Amino acid sequence: MAKATYPKEHMHRIKFTKLTREQIDRKLAPAAAGPKCMSEFSDVLGGKKLKIVTDSGPTVNYAFKDRNRLTVSVDGKASVESGYGALALERVVFFSHMVPKTQTGYNVFIDLDSNLVTVIEVWFSGYKDLREVQRQIYYGYVEVAAKEAPEERHHLTNRIEGKGFYWKQDTGIETLEFYPSIVSSSFVELTRLGGELTFCSPSDYIQINDHMFIYDRTECEFSGIMTLYVMDLLDARQVGMRLGFNEKDALEYYMFRGNGEILGQLAIFEPFDDHGEKIPLNMPGMDQKGARPVYRPFGDHPPMTAEELEEAVRKNTSIFPGGDAMAGNRMELSDYLVGKEFTVRYDDGPAWNYRFDDLKKLHWREDGETQWHEEVYEAFEPDKELIFFAHMHSGVKPYECVKIVLDFANGLTSCVHSQVGSKYMANEVSYKFIFGTIEMEGLTPPRYLRHTFTDELVGSALTWNYSDTLTSMHVYSTPHSYSWTIFMENGAMGMQWSSPSRYAMIRDGIYLFSWVEEACNGGQGTIIINTKIMHDCGFGFSGTKDGLRLSTMGAYARNAGVYDVKRFFGPE
Repeated sequence: MAKATYPKEHMHRIKFTKLTREQIDRKLAPAAAGPKCMSEFSDVLGGKKLKIVTDSGPTVNYAFKDRNRLTVSVDGKASVESGYGALALERVVFFSHMVPKTQTGYNVFIDLDSNLVTVIEVWFSGYKDLREVQRQIYYGYVEVAAKEAPEERHHLTNRIEGKGFYWKQDTGIETLEFYPSIVSSSFVELTRLGGELTFCSPSDYIQINDHMFIYDRTECEFSGIMTLYVMDLLDARQVGMRLGFNEKDALEYYMFRGNGEILGQLAIFEPFDDHGEKIPLNMPGMDQKGARPVYRPFGDHPPMTAEELEEAVRKNTSIFPGGDAMAGNRMELSDYLVGKEFTVRYDDGPAWNYRFDDLKKLHWREDGETQWHEEVYEAFEPDKELIFFAHMHSGVKPYECVKIVLDFANGLTSCVHSQVGSKYMANEVSYKFIFGTIEMEGLTPPRYLRHTFTDELVGSALTWNYSDTLTSMHVYSTPHSYSWTIFMENGAMGMQWSSPSRYAMIRDGIYLFSWVEEACNGGQGTIIINTKIMHDCGFGFSGTKDGLRLSTMGAYARNAGVYDVKRFFGPE
């Protein structure tokens, strides 16, 4: 299996062309011949005729000339000839085709034993980003002469919520795929994108029987490509299809076989009588054809210019304002630092002198500087003789903030040194980790020992309860990224997004973790996770249309499970 190599680009930085309808027409023309496939297509449908009846959807008549050509008539319209491909997995046959001279296609899953069918219609140019594949799901059956229509149907499900997989296609493509939500999934492209980052996409999960399920995802906010397959959990096999335009704007339309491995199962939190057949999300427009829950961060948080950021900061700067949505369960403030003086010295980096006046006021200066600077700070004590505090560097541009760990038991310090602004967005925080020692009377700092980056959390999942009304789950899926999923009212996992992140080990079971919501609101979260008490503490830092903000956060944690993924990461 492939080991990950690390790409130079950060998350969400892949640029895609805004294709026009005419460009899509031209690029889609070869799809009329049917999908490609590295494996041999099945001829199980060759010579057959099928009438597929769907509930609240089309009636589709098919005549299969051979293993590569069919004619199709939708709702009694004139028949059209098209290429197609079919692959069988146990008793399920899956075939896919596009309708010539249109931007529409059909993907059909037939259970040959029950004659139940799921039809997934797909099309382009249905959203403002025309390259994004749209989908509509229909459930139905194959009409059989002299037989009554079956009452059963395939249906949405939460039966595979929480599962994680490694998959390798016959194309050689390898991915890690996680299903922590009933409306979304996250995935790591081990071969296509190097395996460093986690991406999230809206997804559907459909139950055929106790061990066979249909899954799809569309890479909304990215290329718009759709990946669709049926899987058999008993032996971790899949047959599927990929349709859309890649980063080079080239058409990908192929079918594949794959073999995999189940990497773990996270806990699910719905009531036992909730089977996931209905999505409990009341979002506008969900009754429209093709509608689905989609997180579109740039739509909610358009990038700001430097001038817009400056104007917002001039109007409002909030330093520990209180009432933070993510601080309902924060730790109590610590007075451990009051009256103390010391220097933090970072390897190949800055050294700062500190003097703490009271619970919320400190003075600092660069080592060797004569002038002291006064700042407001807040501090937590997540473990004995371990302090985590933060403050602004006032009067500095770009706007700057430090979040500092003080490990008095070991004489060590770590700092997440942040500023608002990146080469991509004026309102996106950029940061670096720096490690060093504490110099203080009565404390001898170590010469070589330091806090260090770690992958110990990778693969684990923790729920975080910030307040009685806000809970999310973190899946620490790679050494350089993670995803978060927001709980819905019924306890099901809902909307999901991901960010690049860094992890450092402070002590056994205690970690410094920081992320930036890149290509989104641009805000940063930095926390200390103490797995001994299953509690965290930390700080949020952001520059938005509402101004500059440094705030506190804190939540209680629960273990949600582990994925066995560490072995997929690291250089060759």
